[in-house]
Amino acid sequence: MRILVALTYYRPHTSGLTIYAERVARGLARRGHQVTVLTSQYERTLPRHEVSDGVQVLRVPVAFRVSKGVIMPTFGAVAWQQVAAHDVVCLHLPQFDAAGIALRGWLLDKPTTLTYHCDLKLPFGLFSGVVNQVVNGANYTAGLFANRVVAYTQDFAAHSPFLSRFHRKVEVIPPPVELPETSDTLVRDFARQHGLGDGPVIGMAARLAAEKGVEVLLDALPRVFAVHPTARVLFAGQYENVMGEEPYARRLAPLFERYRERWTFLGVLNPQEMAAFFPNLDVIVVPSLNSTESFGLVQVEAMLCGTPSIASDLPGVRQPVLQTGMGEVVPIGDSKGLAEALVRVLGNKQRYVRPRQEIAARFSTERTVEGYEALFERLLQEKRRD
Repeated sequence: MRILVALTYYRPHTSGLTIYAERVARGLARRGHQVTVLTSQYERTLPRHEVSDGVQVLRVPVAFRVSKGVIMPTFGAVAWQQVAAHDVVCLHLPQFDAAGIALRGWLLDKPTTLTYHCDLKLPFGLFSGVVNQVVNGANYTAGLFANRVVAYTQDFAAHSPFLSRFHRKVEVIPPPVELPETSDTLVRDFARQHGLGDGPVIGMAARLAAEKGVEVLLDALPRVFAVHPTARVLFAGQYENVMGEEPYARRLAPLFERYRERWTFLGVLNPQEMAAFFPNLDVIVVPSLNSTESFGLVQVEAMLCGTPSIASDLPGVRQPVLQTGMGEVVPIGDSKGLAEALVRVLGNKQRYVRPRQEIAARFSTERTVEGYEALFERLLQEKRRD
């Protein structure tokens, strides 16, 4: 099959959405399909065209930005050409350009799927409200023209205002989870590099963004440190110059300064480094605040390394813990509840650990890719019968 994948940001941009899209695109290419990613040249230093792990990446120049969105005047012409040249179209939402691509798929009779990763919720304000409405309208229009809408979990699909509108089109495909092989030596080297001792280690892996609920963890720390005086926090992910999140970072700066001896920013880690990061944790925390988070892939990656998770009681986000029993779910934005859960898990970690093979049986990139491949083939067969 010739498969066109379209999304606003692709690698090297780091987010759960881009990692998901990259894993699926590479997985489909490994299975012998011709995969093209159509995306934005969000940084001018990025090549307009490249081939990475068998995936052709086409980046369209950006004229200017609107909040976190990008305006690409030539995108429409490129989209016409690429939709016409492929057998199926796979869109990742939220995406401003999704409506136009889905319309082209409908006009050219190309099976089109949407993968809905999360809701878009920009900070409160008149301009942000307009942007939210425009993108939500584009998403809804794309849903009308799409043949199927993919969700990570039935839990998120049932609670999402967008997905509930298209419940007859929804197909649940578990998200892709993978982790490179590591060694005891690399895990020990990571611990030495970051000065980890005998005290428990709390991990968080995310961008420093308002929806991630970093302040919920910060507010929980006094209670945790009272019980575990040698506990530390390792934060993996972009924490400086995060697009649109500068005011949030400034607001939290005094708290980071207060805990500077116990809170370490690691920056963006490569996959091999992440594979050494997770085993060094006693628990990973996903204290997200709203439906801009729909699952939290890092939870399962941590679980594969024997690390429990504490997650917010958000649709989808709570599912890794609920499905595996490997952790606890806490009320959204409840720093006290998070603190008490941290004390429980850190005090009896082994109670929450499950065998790696049990976790791997539920979540893997191969399982996700097989789900997409089967969906695409089914849609093509339906088109042939029409």
